[in-house]
Amino acid sequence: MDTIKEIILTTEEQQIINADLAHNYNIIPKEDSGNSIIFFVDENTFDASITDELELIIGKNVELVPVSSEIINKALVSYYRISNNDADKSSKTESFRSSSQDFLEELIFEAKGIGSSDIHFEVFKEDARIRYRIDGKLIEKYKIEKENYLELVNKIKIKSNLDITEKRLPQDGRINYDEFDIRVSILPTLHGEKIVMRILGRDTAHLSMDKLGMEDKEKQLYLEALKATKGIILISGPTGSGKTTTLYASLKQLNKVTSNIVTVEDPIEYTLKGINQVQLREDIGLTFTSALRTFLRQDPDIIMLGEIRDGATAEMAIRASLTGHLVLSTIHTNSALGTISRLIDMGVPPFLIAETLKISVAQRLVRKLCNSCKVETELQEGEYNNEAFDAITSHCLPKGCDDCYYTGYKGRTAIYETIPIDGVLAQEIKKNSTNLEEAISDYGDSSLSSKAIQLVKNGITSIEEVYSIIIEG
Repeated sequence: MDTIKEIILTTEEQQIINADLAHNYNIIPKEDSGNSIIFFVDENTFDASITDELELIIGKNVELVPVSSEIINKALVSYYRISNNDADKSSKTESFRSSSQDFLEELIFEAKGIGSSDIHFEVFKEDARIRYRIDGKLIEKYKIEKENYLELVNKIKIKSNLDITEKRLPQDGRINYDEFDIRVSILPTLHGEKIVMRILGRDTAHLSMDKLGMEDKEKQLYLEALKATKGIILISGPTGSGKTTTLYASLKQLNKVTSNIVTVEDPIEYTLKGINQVQLREDIGLTFTSALRTFLRQDPDIIMLGEIRDGATAEMAIRASLTGHLVLSTIHTNSALGTISRLIDMGVPPFLIAETLKISVAQRLVRKLCNSCKVETELQEGEYNNEAFDAITSHCLPKGCDDCYYTGYKGRTAIYETIPIDGVLAQEIKKNSTNLEEAISDYGDSSLSSKAIQLVKNGITSIEEVYSIIIEG
């Protein structure tokens, strides 16, 4: 028996076989010499007869090296994730190769099954790779040959109804499945075209104000703002912070037969019955600004803009709210107060912001430590040279186990900074005051930094995960 303590695989070694084959036979690739492959196999399920089966399936000579079940199980969980539904499927026994006719289809459903939000296809001088984004982090999944990559790009373009002859300009497309959609973005790079597929689920059951993760007080303030018949509600945060999910949950809350709700989005991530949703098409002149101008003639009660990107869109949103409409949108800023400064930078007069802005919300998504394996430890004095960490005496570290695929993290939670624009704050905004923090002192320390520190103190996440949020605050 091999005396190794842990199996470590490169991306190329991982893709010698697929997840179904690995789990079906409890095997992990060790070495591929071209004509033969050596596999580690679970000593408890080892049977010499499976050698013949594997040789028939793979088409090469196979050698099996027994190792402990613990080592095999850890490698299977780490390198060959499978979705919860895979147990109900019949095992597929063909090798998961990029040359396979069904490779693209298999790849999409594998990514969807293990909870990936995006699939990245990237090409370099000599080869190409495919990465999945899971819980906000990219993991390298496949390495493929450059000639196979070109074929894969064409397959994606055909499925997305894009021009396969156009290789110099960016293109955007969409692939529709029964239970989900995929937004396709193609970008020409130095060595070829990079593609990102965003997986858009149609299941709206999780879109609920109760499931967003807001604290009771925050949720109460936000729901109060949603009751307004006019004004602007803005959600801020970086890409991937959950802003769109908050917007959709808000629309679901507002969606009543007595209200006319129109949205312009890029892309439409969820389809909500009873809401008129418009897909942005800048290539033909359908921009946020032009759509808003048309919306005002559509007798709307509530308008949702996917994002306020520039002064023209901000001006139209302000105009819409002044004429008796409730406008919801997102904006890229680091804090709830930063939203006010951003609008002023865009050219919106401070008195109009004070008049129309109902509530400003900033949010982040944070990975949660796995409860099965996190380890608590004392915070060493001077370990972090920032006074923000003085409030932390102990913290938890990620370790890794079967439950979290040996990442140390499992799932994500949102943190919010919620600032309603009350009379005192509105007066300070009108004066274009640079000291708005004093005007919100009545709401206590509701900053993202303090929320992140609280998550660390409660053992929900690690300092490493929220370090940038804490030092920004």
